[in-house]
Amino acid sequence: MSKKENGRKIKVAFPHMGNIYIAWGSALRRLGVEPYIPPYTSKRTLSLGTKNSPESICLPYKLILGNFIEAIEGGADYVAMISSPGICRLGEYGSGIQSTLEEMGYHANYVELQLYDGIKGMFRFLTELTGVKNPITIIRAIVFAFRKVFAADRMENLLSYYRAREINVGDAEKAFRKGMKLIYEANHYKELKKAEKQASTMMRAVEIDADRDVLYVDLTGEIYMVQDPFSNQNIERELGKMGVETRRTLTISSFLRDAIIPKMFVKGETHLERAFRLAKPYLKRDIGGDSLECVSDIIFANENGKDGIIHISPFTCMPEIMSQNFFPAMRENCDIPILPLIMDEQTGKAGYVTRLEAFVDLMRRRKRRKEQKLAEASK
Repeated sequence: MSKKENGRKIKVAFPHMGNIYIAWGSALRRLGVEPYIPPYTSKRTLSLGTKNSPESICLPYKLILGNFIEAIEGGADYVAMISSPGICRLGEYGSGIQSTLEEMGYHANYVELQLYDGIKGMFRFLTELTGVKNPITIIRAIVFAFRKVFAADRMENLLSYYRAREINVGDAEKAFRKGMKLIYEANHYKELKKAEKQASTMMRAVEIDADRDVLYVDLTGEIYMVQDPFSNQNIERELGKMGVETRRTLTISSFLRDAIIPKMFVKGETHLERAFRLAKPYLKRDIGGDSLECVSDIIFANENGKDGIIHISPFTCMPEIMSQNFFPAMRENCDIPILPLIMDEQTGKAGYVTRLEAFVDLMRRRKRRKEQKLAEASK
């Protein structure tokens, strides 16, 4: 395809998933294509996706379809989807979404990136999408996008730290959004480095209570649900208000290390390698989705002294249903509270927050009991 149609740059849209737009938008801009960022996922997006989806399909499918409908309505020429082989319905998303869009009368071009094809797969995908044939230009765009992913994940970690300790609720998130805007707008390595430094400075200027009694919780589950604030109902924001510092076990940067970046460039054990090692007592092989990683994440959180772990999954997601079946046995062997949350378009905010509050109370009581036992033992 050509980078221009009728004398103008083509517009390419990807579905939302947290801050992933920062990476793909930057890569497309460097290759002469205009990224079209759909309106951020909203109730309207969910309504459009749910209305035109099979009833029993999972929440990420409905939200992605809704993103694409809004993108095409907004003037996107191409919609780009990520697909995957293996035991997960993600591999069927593409054909289902493409057929639905055609039935609805939308004629935007549809392109697909196969996961686990590594750098070669991304190269083929971007060549098809942008028309750029120069391998050096493509590789530079990919590497620059990767750097933005890692910068965004570092900012997410800072946000979690400051949000759990901020004096004025919302200050950390305001600083975070300003910083992410700077990172997104950076077009070169030097600009990116400067932007991240400025973003970090803004975050560190947030007034905090450094002595606050903070809980430490890991978030695991299906990667879309863990990454996307709309689909998980801003769980990290809600927990931050309760004085909980969260860590996502599934991130875009960890996925890049597992599936895209050649092993020779990756230092240490990857998340997937750790998953195969730690999950063996319960799960000896990959059963699809992120189930293997989820089981291992509970063991890892327990070994690292976390106060709790929350497993977030979409309703009807078979791999995550399977991983939850191991939780009763894991509770006998792991001394860590586990909260499973199953989400769909019917999930109400009030009951959801009540469950989080009860879980936080449980972790605080448990932490106090541990501290009392340690104090008594030291006498």
